[in-house]
Amino acid sequence: MAQSPRRPIRMAGVSGAATDRRQAMAQMAANYPNDPIDVMIGDWLSEANMTSRGAARSGNEGASYEPTFLEALQPALRDIATHGIKVVVNAGASDTKLLHQVVTEMVAKQGLSLKVAYISGDEVFPAIQEAIKNGSSTFENICTGEQLANWKFEPLYAQAYLGGLGIAQALADGADIVVCGRVSDASPVIGAAYWWHGWKRDQLHELANAFVAGHLIECSNYVCGGNFTGFKSLESRGWDSIGYPIAEIASNGQVVITKGKGSGGEVSTQTCTSQLLYEIQGPWYYNSDVTAVLDGIWFEQLGTNRVVMHGVRGDLPPPTTKVGITARGGYQAEAHWFVCGLDIEAKARMMESQIRLLLKPHVHRFTRLEFTLNGTAKEDATNQNAATVDLRIFAQAANEADITPDKFLRPVLDPVMEGYPGATPHLDFRQGFPKPVYEYYVTLLPQASVQHKVHRWDGSETTIDPPPVTKTWPSQQPSQPSTISPKLDFGSTTRGPLGWIVHARSGDKGSNANVGFWVRYKDEWDWLRSLLSAEKIKELLADEYKPGHKIDRFELPELKAVHFLLVDHLDRGVSCSSSYDFLGKNVAEFLRSRYIDLPNRFLALAQERDQSSGEAQAHLTIVPVLVSTSTRPELEPEDKEAEDDEEHVDDGASEDDEDGEDDEEDDMPAIPSTSKRPRVQKPARQRKRKRSASLEIANPKKPETASEIIEESLFVTDDESTPVPAPPSPGRTALDYQPPRGTNLTLVADFPRYNP
Repeated sequence: MAQSPRRPIRMAGVSGAATDRRQAMAQMAANYPNDPIDVMIGDWLSEANMTSRGAARSGNEGASYEPTFLEALQPALRDIATHGIKVVVNAGASDTKLLHQVVTEMVAKQGLSLKVAYISGDEVFPAIQEAIKNGSSTFENICTGEQLANWKFEPLYAQAYLGGLGIAQALADGADIVVCGRVSDASPVIGAAYWWHGWKRDQLHELANAFVAGHLIECSNYVCGGNFTGFKSLESRGWDSIGYPIAEIASNGQVVITKGKGSGGEVSTQTCTSQLLYEIQGPWYYNSDVTAVLDGIWFEQLGTNRVVMHGVRGDLPPPTTKVGITARGGYQAEAHWFVCGLDIEAKARMMESQIRLLLKPHVHRFTRLEFTLNGTAKEDATNQNAATVDLRIFAQAANEADITPDKFLRPVLDPVMEGYPGATPHLDFRQGFPKPVYEYYVTLLPQASVQHKVHRWDGSETTIDPPPVTKTWPSQQPSQPSTISPKLDFGSTTRGPLGWIVHARSGDKGSNANVGFWVRYKDEWDWLRSLLSAEKIKELLADEYKPGHKIDRFELPELKAVHFLLVDHLDRGVSCSSSYDFLGKNVAEFLRSRYIDLPNRFLALAQERDQSSGEAQAHLTIVPVLVSTSTRPELEPEDKEAEDDEEHVDDGASEDDEDGEDDEEDDMPAIPSTSKRPRVQKPARQRKRKRSASLEIANPKKPETASEIIEESLFVTDDESTPVPAPPSPGRTALDYQPPRGTNLTLVADFPRYNP
């Protein structure tokens, strides 16, 4: 192997899924003269196509590799050969040997001399069967705790996640292209870095850093601004052609993440945090070669689109590796009706009642039948699309014959004439025909039971031994339901979505969902971790929470992040789910949309910080709602709760007052103009008992910070409409303002369009 020290290896991630952009590999290879790379890695596999390819292999249903990889490779081959770029991919699925043959033929057809190797050992169904036969393992499901013997489906295929040392050996032997069936997502990066720097198995620090680097770039665009809750900050530079990532890994394990030159998106501490939190299950992150301990990880911005990673610790790998077992789960079909206008829920109930009656002769053979309304009709919508929602009817059955169109699709469509007003079905009936469903069971297998091998182009092979020293880790990851008092006082608040302040990211592993939340600034950290306890997440999940299901929680203080593992939250997993959110990616988006009490001081500071850091967006409109007062005696404690119910600053809506009297219009007191002050808008209507004022920042590109704008513009009125000037002290913001003695002041800050 190569001798260390050597310059950092540069590895580009060019695919994160079978549906990723096909041209990325060819573009990255062609750009080598401007942006040299040593290795391209890519992943074309997921639990979705692993199950379907595994089922196809067990049934001898033709080639069971992922063909979309070939679409990416073919136009890139000549540049790969010209520039000496190594290629390591997860694409073999359940037919790695056959894929190796196809790639070898493709290389030869182009007249190239590239050497192609492949990795085997991931197909472990015989080992599972042997262990069941001799009773050496019960193969407990790591998501549900169920034992394999109690699984109601018949296993037909099993695939293990291998480490990266077979890849390292293949590269050391001279391979130019290494095709893997199923190594872990990060193993191509571990293997390539191990080969490049000549590491040893006991260099756990280096291996752990390479492991996390692999996690950061294996999902391609995700670390460059894809699937990122700060996506609006990228709009001014264009949302098109989000870049593909590059990891630079030094011989001492130091990792720098960047992206291809000239590409869109960004690489920042925020995009790296987002991707780091994706799909991890706790602070101990396992691979067959090493365990990465993440509780001290943090990122530092080195410059534009360059981030260095710190704080990862390496520890011994576990003695086991993850295995996915596939079974045929039956068949499913679905149909859709469009529901428009008023009385949406009543219309849906009417259609459900009619359909259930027509399905009654067949429904006893279904294993699942669901009616769901998806979306919300906009109130007083100005176009028909905005007033329309989707009614989805979804069914599964064990046998194809039980869910044929005459037993599902036709009864679902038959109420068209007796249905609700405007009843309109979706005209694409293809989803109403049965399609196969694959069940997926996630468990563990001893690494010693895996026959990990490297197969070279000349027919020779080498066996990769399991790690000589391992560590049996606790089955339960560290979990802290909460770590700080939820009663900390952060001042006055505004009701609004969590996502106005907080970033989040979620994903799936089997039927588990994970979701990580983080804030950008240190002074928001105590608020976030005091707010987000395990119990609070249950509250925010609301109807989505499954009673009795465990929620694990841990903190990553250096990232200002709180992570949750929602155990068995998803419907069995991607390959058999009845949910639209079959990948768990929208768990975070749903939770960010939930309303909570947001501290006004963080809302006010958000725009100020963004402007000072150059992140402010010209299209944002921020409305700090200022103040109303009344001069009256202080309340006794026992009267406070009733008073809280009365205190309300009107938002300009025209609904009736609490006492039944209509609001009366009042002119807003004039604010002396200054050259720096933003345009003032008058609210249409205001409460009779109160006076309020709104200020709209008409041009957020102006240099004033949010605090300065609020400070300059703040005024209050008493019951006699006497203006009280804003506090004159420089450096004090509106949120610091203390009203005159004897004046009861209510300050409300409303930022209706801001989010990170």
